[in-house]
Amino acid sequence: MEREPKNYQELTELTAISPLDGRYREKVEDLAPFASEMALIKTRVEIEARYLVALSEVGLVRPLTDQERGFLETMGPKMTLAQAKRVKEIEATIRHDVKAMERAFREFVVGTNLEDVTEMIHFGLTSEDVNNLSYRLMLERAKREICIPALDQVVDGLADRARQSKGIPMLARTHGQPAVPTTLGKEIANFAVRLNNQVRKLENVRLTGKLNGAVGNYNAHVLAAPELDWIAFSQKFVSGLGLEPNLYTTQINSYDDMIELFQAFQRVNGVLLNIDQDMWRYISDDWFAQEVKKGEVGSSTMPQKVNPIDFENSEGNVQLANSLWEGMVRKLAVSRLQRDLSDSTTIRNVGLGLGYGLIAYRNTLAGLNRVHPNIELMRGKLNENWVILTEGVQTVLRRAGEEDPYSLVAGLSRGQRIGQDEWQQWVSGLPVAEEIKVRLMKLTPETYLGYADKLTEMALEEIAVSRQTK
Repeated sequence: MEREPKNYQELTELTAISPLDGRYREKVEDLAPFASEMALIKTRVEIEARYLVALSEVGLVRPLTDQERGFLETMGPKMTLAQAKRVKEIEATIRHDVKAMERAFREFVVGTNLEDVTEMIHFGLTSEDVNNLSYRLMLERAKREICIPALDQVVDGLADRARQSKGIPMLARTHGQPAVPTTLGKEIANFAVRLNNQVRKLENVRLTGKLNGAVGNYNAHVLAAPELDWIAFSQKFVSGLGLEPNLYTTQINSYDDMIELFQAFQRVNGVLLNIDQDMWRYISDDWFAQEVKKGEVGSSTMPQKVNPIDFENSEGNVQLANSLWEGMVRKLAVSRLQRDLSDSTTIRNVGLGLGYGLIAYRNTLAGLNRVHPNIELMRGKLNENWVILTEGVQTVLRRAGEEDPYSLVAGLSRGQRIGQDEWQQWVSGLPVAEEIKVRLMKLTPETYLGYADKLTEMALEEIAVSRQTK
């Protein structure tokens, strides 16, 4: 007996439960073809159709004409919304999503020359043969076509700002306290390299696939068609999808490869979180000024507010993404005996992890595009306390043979604030050779930068080379 159709409220930005499909839909719309329910159905149909073609190639299905082959190879990609709805109608009755897709597939070929081969649809397969390949294809395509390009835009944005601010000196802080001078370009380049390194590792994660039946032994395949080498068949089929064949499975293809992918996303997101929080602090200290956009409101009560909302939004969403990835990493590492179904509802949520991450990537980029450095304020902060040069002085004195120079310099500087005049007066009284005094007299917070500029250039070159060789 069929279930009565339910009259759901129309799904809109206002009625959606998840903000990904509501408030933030515009930011993740291009992810839908890779992470939606329809995307899953289309990819399952694609796998089944390609499997039927592969069976024909080994003689288990009659030879296909070019027209029939073309029809099958485009069934998934060209699937219509009406066809996807038909799959859901069948599922509402039988309560099995893959079987519903299989039955709908048979309906879709009615009236074509392929009606005579419908019994070979899903031949020897278990649902997980179709599912493991479908989810991995969806993930790989979303990663390659949406996530990597979005992340590369962030890397490029960071690299551009590192290049533009290469010569801008600034005060570095360790433990939140003044440390030694650095450059804005070098600090941004650090993030650009870190993010690029993790994006390239994410890019190189290879996903696996299996096509070996109910418990991984090809039982039904071997019994029905013992003349075929099903191991070789499955390896060729899985490789043809761009996946690494995994021969050693239970009913499921273990999620170790997907866990590796999720952890790669976690590392990417961890770097992004660090960027968001540091940019928030720089804006808070007025080291970066934000572009004021006409018509925007920063507070319901304080008219002067211009808030770092892009970085704050990114921070919240990237943490949501990582909490989802962490949950999946913990859950999917274990499957009871040859299979339990608790992974099924878990893995349906991969689109959420991708979606929250994508919002974060795009908001970080928007934040970067909206700020510019307050160079004079940064210079003033750098020059207001010359004790930040004492690291260099004690190191020079150490090389000159001065006894316990660390204590000598600490006596002047620890917990103190001194300006240029006091600094030069103190240097003039040091018990060192005159040429060393002259050298130290020329030292300023704006020149004590080590290899900051060179390292910035090296970082940008390293990023460029990594893109050329990917």
